[in-house]
Amino acid sequence: MKLKNNKILIVDDDESHRLMLKAVLSDDSYEITEASDGKEAVALAEKIDYGLILMDIRMQEMSGIDALKIIKARKPDIPVLLMTAYASVKSAVEALKLGAIDYLTKPLDIQELKHAITGAIAETKKEIVAEKDFQGIIARGKAMKEIFETVMKIAPTDATVLISGESGTGKELIANAIHQKSKRLDKPFIKVNCAALTETLLESELFGHEKGAFTGAISKKEGRFELADKGTIFLDEIGDMSPATQAKVLRVLQEQEFERVGGTKTLKVDVRVIAATNKELDKEIKTGRFRDDLFYRLNVVTIHMPSLRKRMEDIIPLSDHFLRHYKEKNNKTIKGLHPEALSLMQSYNWPGNIRELENAIERAVIMSRGEYILPSDLPIAIQSALPSDSPLSKGGQRGVDVDAGKSIKDVEKSLIVKTLNETNGNRTKAAEILGITRRTLLNKIKEYKIG
Repeated sequence: MKLKNNKILIVDDDESHRLMLKAVLSDDSYEITEASDGKEAVALAEKIDYGLILMDIRMQEMSGIDALKIIKARKPDIPVLLMTAYASVKSAVEALKLGAIDYLTKPLDIQELKHAITGAIAETKKEIVAEKDFQGIIARGKAMKEIFETVMKIAPTDATVLISGESGTGKELIANAIHQKSKRLDKPFIKVNCAALTETLLESELFGHEKGAFTGAISKKEGRFELADKGTIFLDEIGDMSPATQAKVLRVLQEQEFERVGGTKTLKVDVRVIAATNKELDKEIKTGRFRDDLFYRLNVVTIHMPSLRKRMEDIIPLSDHFLRHYKEKNNKTIKGLHPEALSLMQSYNWPGNIRELENAIERAVIMSRGEYILPSDLPIAIQSALPSDSPLSKGGQRGVDVDAGKSIKDVEKSLIVKTLNETNGNRTKAAEILGITRRTLLNKIKEYKIG
């Protein structure tokens, strides 16, 4: 198996080590380019689309971490493998969070190196498929890829879908993807924001009304369920719907029929329902604000959209996507994000999720007066954010002590063990939290003889 192209950039200030790696990888027919520091690597990566970059972390002119930030901001699709000869778990964890595929410890095990390159191939292929199949949804992390797989399974069916998650996480994009992949693709896709209308107006919007049904009803109006016949209706923020309207929606789900407001004629429809909410509906049921029978009807298939702070690996590709859009819209020639701005964004908690990130990039493009987005171009909330969740400030998200004298392997083993304990042994979830692939986690578990 090969990379998307056979060009590999080897970055190391140790010339003899570069020559050794070049000899080993050239035997596998890779086209090798060398760079002696991070600054040279950044310049080469801007000009050439490499299939892989293999880069040392500690270099004099520019470190591998700083080079990684810049390369991922400008060329997010290039896989990067990092090497380190020093016991610096902080650098290793930071590298993985910033988008490195993996890191290897020196002296390198050649078979481990080739295995890591094979893993980079697999991850790159998955990303290409995901982006091709889900246009408009930018994602690199495992959590979103699993959601894409679920969408592919359920889209061809008529199953009712409930999408949960915080505001700004992309619930509507997933609803649209389900419709686009369904057999109803050429039929209407009707959207209704249940939180934006009063109870009376929402009922009229959903079911329509007859002339004279209420003051202002000067003519007959078809409702959204009628307009969505043979297609899909997306009920956004359904947790804000009144109990009375919930009862009528339940009837449509059960019987596929309803009457317009002020009407007596029963109308039949064939509609697939996708609902979304930013509320915890099980709690809403306990307080009596949401019907349990409607919840069970909606909850045939559930998709939970993770918050942006739980998919930090997507910060770089999302930022790059929004940057391209807004610099073109504002006729700017910005090259990318400055490493310090990128580090700040990686440390921020993003309570407004992807919507907040998009707004932040749009503001930064407007405010920027140079070639790169600087920290001062970002909103004040981001500039003043303390990196409380950053592995740089804590030595890792899971509260692992990083004491002088500990080897990187000892601290890494402790980090993995603690994360596995917190996830009750769920390796997929642990890999997601650690910001590494499941394959890498399994290799580390085997290497350290964990459990």
